[in-house]
Amino acid sequence: MTPNQYCEDKAKKSGSSFYNSFRFLSKEKRRAITALYAFCREVDDVVDECSDANVARTTLNWWRAEVAAVYGGKPQHPVSQALVPVVKQYNMSQEHLLEIIDGMEMDLDQPRYADFKSLQLYCYRVASVVGLLTVEIFGYTDRQTLKYAHDLGIAFQLTNIIRDVGEDARRNRIYLPLDELRQFGVSEDDIINSRETENFQKLMAFQIERAQRFYHQALEHLPAVDRKAQRTGIIMAEIYQATLNEVIATGCHVLKERVSLTSSYKLWLALKAWWQN
Repeated sequence: MTPNQYCEDKAKKSGSSFYNSFRFLSKEKRRAITALYAFCREVDDVVDECSDANVARTTLNWWRAEVAAVYGGKPQHPVSQALVPVVKQYNMSQEHLLEIIDGMEMDLDQPRYADFKSLQLYCYRVASVVGLLTVEIFGYTDRQTLKYAHDLGIAFQLTNIIRDVGEDARRNRIYLPLDELRQFGVSEDDIINSRETENFQKLMAFQIERAQRFYHQALEHLPAVDRKAQRTGIIMAEIYQATLNEVIATGCHVLKERVSLTSSYKLWLALKAWWQN
């Protein structure tokens, strides 16, 4: 199996909304974005699948060395090998790849967030930075497109957090800002023990409104001159917003249920967004 085949297999098995948007890219750009996505999956899996935090931290440090090798050495992992021509062709920043790892490491050190400012740093590292790298692959002419990528990344991660409240709580992680829990009269125990109170529903309505605001800001920042180049990001936004809408439509029972869209529906959304943009 070649490095590119490994990355393609990794992306396909993930079942992610992102994979549905890749198929509309040229072969060259698809190969590049798939390698980047596979890298994100690899370092995310280190934290999610490793029960020993020390082992996970050691593995993330190994990935930091791999990133250094991508920019000036002989990387060992097939994902790193696939990234070598990508980072050169698309001028992708080494610091950005390292920031993604830093974001994943935050899950080892910080299972709670005091306020939205601290949560936003996490969202920036694990999602906005990925957006900034994808913009380099898709291409842009107006630097305002970078602001679009930043805000869209925040919106994506906030959607993930809203959708996965219960699943994250079962891993003893609460991404909802603690000062906002207090503001709405929701305790950490309510979250951990899946107590869906009226106050919890008000808290989630507040979280959903903020995510919707970031989607609106992101798309407002996207200059018309770069809209066609960024169609893949717009497709992702359509799918993620549909997920958020499904959370709302099903009563926001995220403590006990995890909303997901069918593959066929995501493909339909992707096709619709492609032809409309």
